[in-house]
Amino acid sequence: MSHNTYRRKRDFSRTPEPEGGRVRSHDRPVFVIQKHDASTLHYDFRLEVDGVLASWAVPKGPSTDPRKKRLAIRTEDHPLDYADFEGTIPEGQYGAGTVMIWDRGTYENITDSNGRVKQARKALKDGHFLVRLKGEKIRGGYALQRIEEGKQEQWLLIKMDDDDADARCNPVSTGRSLDEIEEQDHDQS
Repeated sequence: MSHNTYRRKRDFSRTPEPEGGRVRSHDRPVFVIQKHDASTLHYDFRLEVDGVLASWAVPKGPSTDPRKKRLAIRTEDHPLDYADFEGTIPEGQYGAGTVMIWDRGTYENITDSNGRVKQARKALKDGHFLVRLKGEKIRGGYALQRIEEGKQEQWLLIKMDDDDADARCNPVSTGRSLDEIEEQDHDQS
């Protein structure tokens, strides 16, 4: 896994996105969910795996209801620095729009392979990855299941039926709004 594709798609003299360089700095791998108001509003779900952020675009965002399966489209790996990125990607740049950190925390790989935890890289390659999120907004078990291979892999993001499942809950944003982030970036230009 690398973020070479990520770098090729960006002109770092024009975008405030991080180029990369940070190495793992936590005891547990991190995850981040970023609300991204690009050509279409979606959520980017990112998990630290082998020094990069494995990434998926989730059009409807994560659910806390185990009955709701969310489409997750695999995107290029991002550098670990991206876990802290909030800002506005300028027009003419890949992913133009405003990015807001919606949730973040650490996660535990719980993918079982004959009574042992399967390596995250192997679980992703096999198309079935189970994680326990410990975030500020969402927590508990989630399954990523690949449903279509090819150039643009499609996966499902599914909340596991555990103590953190809640069919009534629809997590909402707190902190800065997308408009506030865009306005602050505009003021700093």
